[in-house]
Amino acid sequence: MNAPGTIRVLLVDNHPLVLEGLEALLKTYDHIEVVGTAGMARTGLELALRTRPDVVLMDINMPQLSGIDAIELFRESLPRTRILMLSMHDSREYISTSVLHGAAGYILKDVSTDEIVSAIEAVASGKTYFSSGVSEVLLEKRSNASPVPLTTREHDVLLLIAAGRSNRDIAQSLGISEATAETHRKKIKKKLGIATTAGLVRFAIDNGLTSPEADIPTTG
Repeated sequence: MNAPGTIRVLLVDNHPLVLEGLEALLKTYDHIEVVGTAGMARTGLELALRTRPDVVLMDINMPQLSGIDAIELFRESLPRTRILMLSMHDSREYISTSVLHGAAGYILKDVSTDEIVSAIEAVASGKTYFSSGVSEVLLEKRSNASPVPLTTREHDVLLLIAAGRSNRDIAQSLGISEATAETHRKKIKKKLGIATTAGLVRFAIDNGLTSPEADIPTTG
């Protein structure tokens, strides 16, 4: 039996040294249980079906089936399992495609172990998470960004949502109450016709949104 609050994690990466290192590091955290490791996405999916992890920490570039293509397979077979991408690539294409396929977060391989754990904790609790380097790419303005019918404050809230922030984090960052942050979140969803937080993240990515008026802090 798992201890209450234990997060079950499956590691998928085609580099044995990365797998061994991650497994060894994560095992030093009492609330994280590594239920298995796999060197290929399909092997990881088979293992996940047996172990039912809370979070799959998965690389992108793997033989036969890429991590991005595997996201949907995991989501279809294990809808309650959250997918967190771990990659050396910080390109908008990789990040946005991962989110569009259903990943709950994206972190870079050069982040600290503590940040990896923070990301695992966040996605396991139903939130999204993007490491600092990824957040910068995520919020980078594109020249063809589409205008959206949001106020400046709603725009800032949307950016923080896209960076994986909770209502409490948003409230602290913008100097508002949690209730107000939740109200803004609901209004944004209504204006954009988007029902889920994941949908808001995808919208922000697709539109390359950024806010010159606000200093949006990075995650981590």
